[in-house]
Amino acid sequence: MAAAGWRDYLNGRILAILCFGFSSGLPLYTLLSLTQAWLSKSGMNLKTLGLFSVVMFSYTFKFLWSPLMDRYALPLGRRRGWMALTQLLLFLLIGAMGWLDPIGQVGLVALCVGAVAFVSASQDVVIDAYRREVLEDKQQGLGAAAIVSAYKAAQLVPGSLGLVLADSLPWATVFWIVAAFMLPGLICTLAVSEPKVYGDPPKNLQQAIVLPFREFIERDGWRKALWIVAFILLYKIGDSMATALATKFFLDLGFTATQIGLAANATVLWASLAGGVVGGVWMVKLGINRALWVFGVLQAVAILGFAWLAKAGPDTTLLAGVYGFESFTSTGLGTAALVAFISRCTDPRYTATQYALFSSLAAVPRTFINASVGFIVAETGWFNFFIICFILAAPAMMMLPKIAPWNEPK
Repeated sequence: MAAAGWRDYLNGRILAILCFGFSSGLPLYTLLSLTQAWLSKSGMNLKTLGLFSVVMFSYTFKFLWSPLMDRYALPLGRRRGWMALTQLLLFLLIGAMGWLDPIGQVGLVALCVGAVAFVSASQDVVIDAYRREVLEDKQQGLGAAAIVSAYKAAQLVPGSLGLVLADSLPWATVFWIVAAFMLPGLICTLAVSEPKVYGDPPKNLQQAIVLPFREFIERDGWRKALWIVAFILLYKIGDSMATALATKFFLDLGFTATQIGLAANATVLWASLAGGVVGGVWMVKLGINRALWVFGVLQAVAILGFAWLAKAGPDTTLLAGVYGFESFTSTGLGTAALVAFISRCTDPRYTATQYALFSSLAAVPRTFINASVGFIVAETGWFNFFIICFILAAPAMMMLPKIAPWNEPK
C-alpha cells in the first residue's frame, strides 16, 4: 500500500497539485506576512493591525459564490478558466498594492487587501475542486499532503524573500517581485487538462446552490452534519490564533526583518515539505481518522513553542526551531489531515460548493476570531496569549471520538 502511495505521489497530477498549492498559498501569506510587516513598519498600531484580518472575510464566505464556479464555465474550461482568471488578477493586485501609502491611504490599502483576499479565496475554490476531481479516492490523503506542503512553502516568498528584500529595496519593487511568483501557476493552468466531470454539471444556478447543501444534510442527518461543521470550525482554532500576528510577535521580541526572513528560509521550507510527505505517508498507514488524533496533539504542542520563545527572548536558533516545528506539525501534519477529512466529506458531484463551505468554516478563526488577537495580546501579553491558544486546541480533540473514532481508521 505504501509503495502504491509513493507512485501516486510522484505522478503528473500530484506535481500539478503542488504547483497549484503554491499559487494558492502565495496570496494569503502575502497578506499575513509581507503586508503585515509593511503596515507594522509604517507605524500602524497593534489594534488596527489586528482588525485588518476582518478585511479578509472572503476566505470565510467563499461558499456564497462557489456555486457560480460549479455552474458556469469560462473559455478554458470550468476549472482551468477560473484558475487562469484568478491567477492573472492576483498577479496584478499584489503588484499594485506596493504603490499605496499604508498611512495616508488606509482606505485604499484595506480595499486592495480585501480584493486580494476575494480573488485568492475564489482561486482556492476552483483549485480545491480541481484537486478533488482529478485525483482518485485513494490519492486524496497524498493529494492533501502535497497541496498543504506547497501551500506552506509559498510562505517563503513573501515571508522570507520579501522581508529580506524589504531591508534594501522599495516596498513597491518588493511587492512586484512577490507578485511574479503567481506566474508559474498560471503557466501550469494553461498546460494541464480539465478534470473528468462526475455526473451532470448543474443545469441552472438553483441546482448549483440547493443540491449540494441538501445532499450534505440528508447524507447522515442534521445532527451528524452539525458535528462535522463544529469540528471543522474548531480543529485549528488554537494554531490559527497563535500565528495570526506571528510577524508582529517576532518584531516585538527584537528580531529584525532579515533575521525573521532567514530563520524562515532555513527551516520553514524543509519542515513544511517534510511534514507534508510524512503526513501523506502516515495517513496511508494510519488512515485519516487516526491521523486527526495524532496530528492534532502535535499541532497543539507546537503552540507551546511560541510561549517558550516569548519567555526566552530574541534567540535566532530558538526562532528557527519554533518556526520549523510549527511548520512541520501544524501545517505539514495537522492541516493535511484536516484537508483530507474535508475532501472525504465532499460529494464529487458538488465538489466546488461543498468544499468551499467546509474550508470556509476552517477559515472562520483566521478571519473573525483572529481580529481579537491584538486586543487579547494587549491585555495578557504574548506568553499568556499563547497559553490561551493551547487551551483552545482542546475542544476539537474532545470531539474526535464522535467525528473520527480511533478504532475506525478510514
